Amino acid sequence: MGRALLLLAALAAITAAAFQLANTGGRVEIEVGDTWIGVTFPVAVTLLAVGFLALHWLLQFLGWLGGMPGRRRAARAARRRVEGDVAVTRALVALAAGTAETARIEVRRAREMLGDTPQTLLLAAEAERLAGREDAATVAFKALAGRSDARFLGLRGLLRQAMQREDWAAAQRLAKEAEAVNPGAAWLREERQVLALRTRDWREALALSPPAGPRAALALAASEQEAEPARAAELEKLAFTADPAFAPGALAHAKRLGAAGSARRARAVLEQAWLAAPHPDIAAAWLAGTPEKLAKVKAAEDLVHRNPDHAESRLLMARLALEAGLTGRARGELEALLAAGSADRRAYLLLAQLEEAEHGDTADARAAQAKWLRGAANAQGAPRWRCGACGAEHNGWKAECAGCGTVGRIAWSAPAKG
Repeated sequence: MGRALLLLAALAAITAAAFQLANTGGRVEIEVGDTWIGVTFPVAVTLLAVGFLALHWLLQFLGWLGGMPGRRRAARAARRRVEGDVAVTRALVALAAGTAETARIEVRRAREMLGDTPQTLLLAAEAERLAGREDAATVAFKALAGRSDARFLGLRGLLRQAMQREDWAAAQRLAKEAEAVNPGAAWLREERQVLALRTRDWREALALSPPAGPRAALALAASEQEAEPARAAELEKLAFTADPAFAPGALAHAKRLGAAGSARRARAVLEQAWLAAPHPDIAAAWLAGTPEKLAKVKAAEDLVHRNPDHAESRLLMARLALEAGLTGRARGELEALLAAGSADRRAYLLLAQLEEAEHGDTADARAAQAKWLRGAANAQGAPRWRCGACGAEHNGWKAECAGCGTVGRIAWSAPAKG
């Protein structure tokens, strides 16, 4: 309704202007040499308006003619873009389906239509990798790495290739470059951690380890690689604080403290470690400065007083009591193990020794020894350093399993029953 009113107002204004011009008097005269042209003023105004409109339309037509090549180029580019997008979609489908040759054909068509964009270069690299053409994939990844807007994509592909062929030096260099381009990327952190584990760079692996990772094992392994004593001491302390139940870390930390003259702190570390997870090596370190047998029994009581009913505590006290000739004390500890159902092969062997110590080489002693030895044959084996991933046994703790290469899974454990 508003537009109609405006149109009526405009027509009224034009009509009024036309009447005004018609009623306006005067002439417009143009004289050039002997040529004279004279028209009334309304006619001159009308001719001027018509000439202006004609000139405007002529200029528009010329502009349309001049823009025709650009419009054709734009239309052609739009058509190539549509065809290129179709080729990209088909390449993605082929990659998902695992048809390498189809993917390569579609990627080639996409590159012809769209050029070497980050998307087409990445698709080209993945298609070549699917086809087993790693050299061609490397060329595409390097082209990506050469672009400022897609450098991280190219470095990621090159890093993945380097790790696949186990070129650790190249992988470390590429990882550092990728970290500089995109600091803190979650994927890159995981890859750097895998790389650190593969190259046994325990300090780097520790820095990249998640909170739930084997931080105690990695810290101790890193301390063994550290040449600077102060830094090695910090790493050993970290191994202990990360997991007080990790006996090798506690032993290394206590040894370092003892060497530095902090014997009381060293014993506190051993006592805390025994409370967390008793281990024979902790007891050996605790008793190292006590040569007398009866004194060892007293020292061991100080160590186990917070968890005397633990199987390792009873085994330790039974063994030391037997060595010191306290056979009654030894039998009490061993019989308590039997009653609790936590006696392993070591307890039965100690019982066999106890029979000889109490009764000598008699028929009754030999019969009792035979009974305990049969029990030892059927009892659960003693704990050993075992890999939690593959079950391989080791003579001592190591950061990496020699059987399966898993890091941080070797632990002090008993064999599976049965």
